[in-house]
Amino acid sequence: MKKIALLLWLTQPLFFLLQAQPLPTPAHQKEKTAFQIAAPWNEAYDVRSDVAIVYGVNDAGGNFEARVKGWQDKGYKVHFMTGIAWGQYKDYFLGDYDGKPHLDEGQVERNGDTIWHGHNVPYIVPSANFLNYLKTHLKRAIDAGVSAIHLEEPEFWARAGYSAAFKNEWRKYYGFDWKPQHSSPEATYQSSKLKYHLYYNALKECFAYVKAYSKSVGKNVQCYVPTHSLINYSSWRIVSPEASLASIKDVDGYIAQVWTGTSREPVYFNGVQKERVFENAFLEYGSMISMVKPTGKKIFLLTDPIEDWPRTWDDYKKNYQATFTAKLLYPSVADYEVMPWPNRIYQGKFKLENSDDRVPIAPEYATQMQVMVNALNEIPVSQNAVSGSHGVGVLLSNSMMFQRFPTHAGYEDPQLSNFYGMAMPLLKRGVPVATVHMENLMNENSLKDVAVLIMSYANMKPLSESYHRALATWVKGGGVLLYYGRDKDPFQGVQEWWNSKDKKFEAPSEDLFAKLGLKDPTVFDGRFLKVGKGQVSVNRVDPKELVMTANKDQAFITNVNNAFEMRTGSRLMLKNNLVLRRGPYIVAAVLDEHEDKRPLIINGPVIDLFDPRLPVLKRCEIRPGTQAFLYDLSNLTSDQPRTLASAARIYNETITDSSYAFVAKSPSHTINRMRIKLPAVPVSVQFSTDALLAGTIKKIWDEETKTICLQFNNRSEGVSVKINWK
Repeated sequence: MKKIALLLWLTQPLFFLLQAQPLPTPAHQKEKTAFQIAAPWNEAYDVRSDVAIVYGVNDAGGNFEARVKGWQDKGYKVHFMTGIAWGQYKDYFLGDYDGKPHLDEGQVERNGDTIWHGHNVPYIVPSANFLNYLKTHLKRAIDAGVSAIHLEEPEFWARAGYSAAFKNEWRKYYGFDWKPQHSSPEATYQSSKLKYHLYYNALKECFAYVKAYSKSVGKNVQCYVPTHSLINYSSWRIVSPEASLASIKDVDGYIAQVWTGTSREPVYFNGVQKERVFENAFLEYGSMISMVKPTGKKIFLLTDPIEDWPRTWDDYKKNYQATFTAKLLYPSVADYEVMPWPNRIYQGKFKLENSDDRVPIAPEYATQMQVMVNALNEIPVSQNAVSGSHGVGVLLSNSMMFQRFPTHAGYEDPQLSNFYGMAMPLLKRGVPVATVHMENLMNENSLKDVAVLIMSYANMKPLSESYHRALATWVKGGGVLLYYGRDKDPFQGVQEWWNSKDKKFEAPSEDLFAKLGLKDPTVFDGRFLKVGKGQVSVNRVDPKELVMTANKDQAFITNVNNAFEMRTGSRLMLKNNLVLRRGPYIVAAVLDEHEDKRPLIINGPVIDLFDPRLPVLKRCEIRPGTQAFLYDLSNLTSDQPRTLASAARIYNETITDSSYAFVAKSPSHTINRMRIKLPAVPVSVQFSTDALLAGTIKKIWDEETKTICLQFNNRSEGVSVKINWK
C-alpha cells in the first residue's frame, strides 16, 4: 500500500491558536469507563476515563477529601472503593476506633494462623462492630461528594473458619456449637454456607446504609460489588456471595474482576494441565455476565495491562491482549474498568524478557495500551453475536465454592476440572459456550436463549428445591438437558433439603430425575429420554474425566452435537476461532490445541489496534493461540472527518468544510499515535506550541483509505490540533 510522507507540511507554519487559559475539561455525562486509584491526580497517569474510583479513606495517597476533589477538578466523576474483607483498617484492628483491639476478628486457619492481606491487616470475619466501623468510611465518602460506592472482594477463605469470632457467628446462625470443617463433609458444607451468609449480610447491611444516608442528604449513591468470578473463587478456594447479591435490591451492579492473574490459573484440557489465559478469561467474563443478564443490573468488565504478580513486560502484553479480546467478545456489555492502579502501570518498573533489570513501561506498549483503552470509550453495545453455534449452556452454582477445601474420602476435583470438563471441550472447538447461574433459574429470562443445558452435581449442590422445579419446567417445554456425574462424591449426603423431612434421596439429582419422571436408573446410560417436549440424557461420568484424560471428550462432543441437533435442527459449528463485529470493530481469537492449525484471514483494509503504529492492513492473518483487535475501514462511506483510533481521548471536536480541529488528552510523557479519516489530503496540520517543543511530530498519509496517521507527544492538559485540507 502506497504511503506518502507529506514533506510539504515541513514548509507550512505550525502554530497554535493560543488562549489565555487552558481549555477546560468537560465533565463526562456518561459512566462508561473507569479506573481505580489510591493516589492523588497526576499528569503521568491521567487516563481520561469517565470515572476515577478513588480507593480507601486511610490509604497512603494522602488526605481523602483532597484526593476526591483533585480528580473532580480534572473533570472526572468520582466513585469510592474499599475492601469489605480487608483494607487499610489498622485503626480498627489496633483499637484506635473504639479503644479495643480487634485482631481476634481475623480469619484463622486450622493451625491457628491468621490469614493476612498484603496491607498487614487480616482478612476479617465481618462482625456487627466492624460493619459499624466501615459505615463511618462510607459516610465520609458520601459527604466528600462521590456518586457511587464499591465494596470489593467479599472473600472468606475456605481454609479459614477456626477463630473465636467465627465460632461465635456459627452459634448465632445455626443455634448449635461449632463443628471443625475438617471433621466431615457436612461440617465443611455448613462452614461454607456460613461464610457465604456472613458476606451476603455484610453487603446487604452496608448498602442499605449507603442508600438511606445518601437519600437523607439529597443524593442517590449507587452501590457496586467488584468481585472475582465464581469460577476463579471456586478455583482459588474462596467463598463469596456472588450471584445471590443480585437479589439485594440496593445492589446496582458489579465490576467483573477478571485479569491475567485470575485467568492464568492452569486448567486441564485433553489430559494436559497448563495456562490457557484467553479461554479461561472468556469463561470468567461469561460467568460474571450471566449473574446480571437476567436482572438488568449494570456490570463493568475489568482488564489489567499488568498484574499483581511481578512478571515481564512481554508476559503482561501477551496476556493483556488475550483478556482484552475475551471481554470484547461479549457484545451486550460496553462498560469497562480500563485498568486498576494506573500509577503502578505508568510509574512501576518490571523486568524485560531474559533480563533481571527492572525498567519502566516501554513507550510503544504505553501507546498500544492507550489506543486500546480509548477504544473502550467508543465501542458500542451490539446485537451481533460471536461466530459459532449459540444456545449451549453450562450450569453453575455458588455452591461450587463449598466443596473445594478441605476434601474428604479421597475425592478430588483437580483445578476445578468438574466444571472445565463441561466447558473447555466446547470452547476449544469454537463453540461460544455460555454459563447459567442456578441462583437465577427462577428468573424467566435465565434459560431463554439456552437450547442445550449441561450440568453436574459432582462439583456443586442445589441450594433450593425450586431450582429443580424450574429445570423440569424448562425441559418439559422443549429444552434438552445433559447430566454428567457419578454422584459419588462425599458431599452428596450432606444434610440438606433433598434428604430431610419427607425427602429421602441419597443424592440431589434423584429429586431432579423424579421431577422429570425418570424413575428407572437402568436407563441412565447416556441415551436420550423424552420428557414432555424436551429430552434428557444422564451420563454416569464425572466431568473431570473428560479433560483430565487425553481424547476422553469425544463422546461428550458427540452427545452435545446430537442434543443440539434435536433442539435446533442443525449440527454444532466446530471451528478454531471466535469472531465478532461490534460497530466498526472486529474482535477475533484463534484457538490452539485444535486439529485445524490454519490461521484466520480477515481481509482489509483494517487498522491493527494491537500495533502501536496503527498500520492499515490489506490482509490480517491471525495465528492459532493469538488474538486481534481491528478497525474495519471497508464500511466507511462518509467523507466526514473523524478520529478512528487514538492513544489519547478526543475533546472539543470542530468540523468545517475545510478543517477538523480537536484537543487530544492523555497521560503526559507518553506518545500519541492516531489515525484520522479525512475527505482529502491535508495541506497543513497545526499543533499547539507546547507540542512542538515536546518532541518530534510525524505525519503519514494513506491515499487508499484517505487516512492520516499522526504522532506527537501527549500532554494531560491537552494538545490542540487543527487539520486543513483547503
